[in-house]
Amino acid sequence: MTTTNFISRSWLPGAATPQDAAAAQRAVQDSLAAADSLRSDSSRLDSLLQDVAGLLPNASDIVSDSTDTLGNMGRDVGSTISLLLSGDFAAAFDRVGDLGQFLLINVVPDFLSALLVLVVMYAVYRLFRKGVSRAFTHSAHVDLGLESLLLKTLSVVAWTFIIVMVLAQFSVNVSALLAGLSIAGIAIGFAAKDSLENFISGVTIMIDRPFRVGDQVVVDGTYGTVQEITLRSTRMVTLNNEIMVMPNVLMINQKLTNHAFMGKLRIVVPFGIAYKESPEEARAVVLPLLEGDARVSDIPPPSVAVMELGDSSVDMALRFYTRKTEEEIALKAEYAEKVFYALRKAGIEIPFPHLQLFIDGAKGLRDMPGPAS
Repeated sequence: MTTTNFISRSWLPGAATPQDAAAAQRAVQDSLAAADSLRSDSSRLDSLLQDVAGLLPNASDIVSDSTDTLGNMGRDVGSTISLLLSGDFAAAFDRVGDLGQFLLINVVPDFLSALLVLVVMYAVYRLFRKGVSRAFTHSAHVDLGLESLLLKTLSVVAWTFIIVMVLAQFSVNVSALLAGLSIAGIAIGFAAKDSLENFISGVTIMIDRPFRVGDQVVVDGTYGTVQEITLRSTRMVTLNNEIMVMPNVLMINQKLTNHAFMGKLRIVVPFGIAYKESPEEARAVVLPLLEGDARVSDIPPPSVAVMELGDSSVDMALRFYTRKTEEEIALKAEYAEKVFYALRKAGIEIPFPHLQLFIDGAKGLRDMPGPAS
């Protein structure tokens, strides 16, 4: 008797028809097939789990591999101090020996490698910077401000590269570090909006070059000599020997007059003579004052011209050019004094503003009482 027949007769003792018996038999066969498939799937799952377990390393190995050198050294130092405090000097000395061995094996080689990389890279950087600086010095297209900016940029880039190379010797994940710095840079950029504007303005100044280091400029109503141009600000020395620091964005957005850009500057010394005097005589007295002065340019030649007919004087001006733009203020003051003494010596009147009152036929004043005697 088969298993199927046994089960069929056990569960269906009073089967009425052969069709019912056949249906019950098919149900039992399907159940047995499902059980066999489940056992097969279970066997395959066990095999897969064994394969995965064989591929995975031991959990302790993962922890050991993920522990960095500095963490191990810190724990060893802490345990050594604990042993010393507990009075177990023998174990502490043994731990010190283990720590020294650990340093020799894990830290010292990396440190020596990093030190070698630092020395070599720094020497290369110094030689390269010296060559670039020498090239900028002999270049007619690079002024002092642009040279300072380029050298500072070179220093930042070079030191960033050197630090990355040194950290790489200690097995630091440089890619993750740079990614973190990039994200931090974006956040800092949003926070330091004004500084970023000044940086862009500084780059614009270096490219457009509306002024250079050593130029005499007037900005925000203040006259001064440009001393230094940085990525954030421009420093000027005023006539009072003060340092004025102007943000670069203001140097770009405000009206700025450069007195040294053309390499030659015209100086105007105004003066006035009385209406009774002759402008030709004044011209003949003033022009010889410039003869023999090497600071005065002969091209174009100096001149004395009538500028305006004022209320009290004939307004004239001594005009001449100089290449010593840094001496503009001193030359103007010097020749204003020379013109004054030369006109007075020649007997030419220098008038001052005055008002004359003429009274004709003022009948209302005749009846006024005179001063008491």
